[in-house]
Amino acid sequence: MNTMKLSSRSKLSGQGLVLILIVLAILVGLWWYLHATKAATEKDAVRYGHDVINRLVINHDRAILDNDLAPQAKNEMPPSSRDYLIQSLSQYGSPAQPIQIEDAISFDPVLGGIISTNPHGIFTAHLNYPAQAMTMQLAISQGTTKWLIENITVSKGNQAQ
Repeated sequence: MNTMKLSSRSKLSGQGLVLILIVLAILVGLWWYLHATKAATEKDAVRYGHDVINRLVINHDRAILDNDLAPQAKNEMPPSSRDYLIQSLSQYGSPAQPIQIEDAISFDPVLGGIISTNPHGIFTAHLNYPAQAMTMQLAISQGTTKWLIENITVSKGNQAQ
């Protein structure tokens, strides 16, 4: 009779260990997925921010403003302001290459920082034109389907205002 009790206890203990290992494997897989997704999102944000700066500063592409401005940014930067920005950048020509761009990507933490949501970035481009130096700051965020431009600031000299 004692042997039967030991046997049933060891079976329960083994089943509990298997359950703990399964839950642990699921948690490690979830952590890996969240980490990989965050890294991929950060890489995509940097690529997008650099692309926007190049399209504005080198290609003088107004279409990116029409297509990718966030709704609030469209209100703050009407079509006439977009035209003025592109015209101003066109007057200076192309800056010295390569353009030095500082990246700052951040996420809003959820659940004590375990989950990161709402990625956004600020890019500071130091533009060295033949006539003078300029600084462009670009703020982006991830919309529901694509990256959006939240704000663009261009100033003469080394620091954006």
